[in-house]
Amino acid sequence: MCGIVGYVGKKQVVPVIIDGLKRLEYRGYDSAGIAVAGNGEGLQIRRAEGKLRNLEEAIRLKPLDGTYGIGHTRWATHGRPTEENAHPHRDCSGRIVVVHNGIVENYLSLKKKLTEEGHKFTTETDTEIIAHLIEKYYLKSGNGHRPKLEEAVRKAVKELTGVFALVVIAIDEPNKIVAARNGPPAVIGLGKDEYFVASDVPAILYHTRDLFFLADGDLAIITQEGVRVTDFDGNPVERKPQHVTWDPIMAEKGGFKHFMLKEIYEQPRTVRDTTLGRVSQDSGQIFLDEMHVTEAEFKALSKINIAACGTSWHAALAGKFMIETLARVPVEVDYASEWRYRDPILAADELTMLISQSGETADTIAAQREAKGKGSKTIAICNVVGSMITREAAGTIYTHAGPEIGVASTKAFTGQLTALYLFALYLAQVRGTMTPEQAKNAVQQLTRIPGKLEQILTHDEACDELAKTYIRAQDFLFLGRGIHYPIALEGALKLKEISYIHAEGYPAGEMKHGPNALIDENLPVVIVATRDVNSPHSMVRYEKTMSNLKEVKARSGIVIALATEGDQEITEEADHVLFVPPAPEELSAILEIVPLQLLAYHIAVRRGCDVDQPRNLAKSVTVE
Repeated sequence: MCGIVGYVGKKQVVPVIIDGLKRLEYRGYDSAGIAVAGNGEGLQIRRAEGKLRNLEEAIRLKPLDGTYGIGHTRWATHGRPTEENAHPHRDCSGRIVVVHNGIVENYLSLKKKLTEEGHKFTTETDTEIIAHLIEKYYLKSGNGHRPKLEEAVRKAVKELTGVFALVVIAIDEPNKIVAARNGPPAVIGLGKDEYFVASDVPAILYHTRDLFFLADGDLAIITQEGVRVTDFDGNPVERKPQHVTWDPIMAEKGGFKHFMLKEIYEQPRTVRDTTLGRVSQDSGQIFLDEMHVTEAEFKALSKINIAACGTSWHAALAGKFMIETLARVPVEVDYASEWRYRDPILAADELTMLISQSGETADTIAAQREAKGKGSKTIAICNVVGSMITREAAGTIYTHAGPEIGVASTKAFTGQLTALYLFALYLAQVRGTMTPEQAKNAVQQLTRIPGKLEQILTHDEACDELAKTYIRAQDFLFLGRGIHYPIALEGALKLKEISYIHAEGYPAGEMKHGPNALIDENLPVVIVATRDVNSPHSMVRYEKTMSNLKEVKARSGIVIALATEGDQEITEEADHVLFVPPAPEELSAILEIVPLQLLAYHIAVRRGCDVDQPRNLAKSVTVE
């Protein structure tokens, strides 16, 4: 979950690395550090506990510079978040430094072995072991030959058990960076007479849009002359560069107070861009080009399995309703972190979908490999071109949300819902469960969603006013039925992760089985109670949800209802109502989540919370 940046080139290295770390601070902000060399003053390191501004102050008080270097922003796993445990870490000689993202599972046995060989350790981290292990193989041999840095790194990584992305420099090999990947992401940027390595694309977008991701088992040697890639045995590997279309400005706040608010307001564009080029409004046809699964295989499907984590899991659960309703295929949704450990049963005529914003989520990648190992084709829904799950999938639906910097996912979620709806329509057409006229109507309804999202965003002040009333609440309950239940779950997650208020999402029909015991005059209950008047099933669910609302009121609970514009009945029953425009039930989820995101955001801001970087969380969970 940590952020890594490395640079070799002709620019001043410190501003390049610090700028990159700022764009990666969402990956970790417990401590930060930088190591640079190449100016004749040896290998210089600055580190600081806490957020990146503390490192900037340390550099201001004691400047440094060079022609190459590496930097790191940390999300603590092994060792407390202190300056001592901050990266980069040195070897015994102080001539090699390492930054690392991941977990070395056998670090205690390695530390014991290295200690017996005379190495002395000064930190609590597993990363320091890597530095000493590389040093061990970098020392001069009996014939006076010192191996190249990359040779020492290759030998060292073969002794590591676990997952890691690591970047290494040595004072004896100027203007060289060695990077290795086994799990967490690592991207190589190709500039003009300059080269980069980073944990994620935003860190290098201001310098180049030409890049490629390292695959597991790749080792990159980066110098001023270019980049070479080998496997861990030293065999050459070719990785084709890709040109990223993201504008660097997309990664800036653009006048908004926080990245999260900016990304909430970018959701209309996310839905448009994810839909663009994939639908025909004239015929209703869906085009999913990056799909190496045949129509015959889609027709023969007996079941779809979806694995995801966090917000992506909520999208998957909403996707289950979309796919089953429109395409009539059974769907099973699992937490990726649990799925591979229960030895899932997969048949030859089943498909596995993986959903991940980054495409580098460790548990989701592991679930994908479990599925492939059992003979299942996999399809990815992802926001990052060239990421791991997209490379290993038989088909990909990119969400085109652009970089999402806020740790709490917003526009990635609506992008995932849009992609799932497109997939459900595509599958329905292939399997003949939808007529051409129905498909055309569904596509037309989808193209209206961005405008409806823009309409919702004009009522942001209603969410802010509501936030003033409930900033001191200790608990929230979110309820919903059918496809609205995943939205209740996601609404609760958004509130708890950025405001630190305990919040729970629950199926409305399960209230009598436990949640009713929580209801009193101090508990705000958010009830997702929209309706699609053209759907009999939706109206039945609405009536049942209204009964649940009355149950809450009968027990003195506070009701915040999320309802469809024009619904007068609910205004007479609820304490507060937030409205969304009418939409078909399968698309309503995209609209419903936005007021809940805004409510969570305004409550968190009024409570003085850091909404972009909530405590104990990181953007991409790239280790278990």
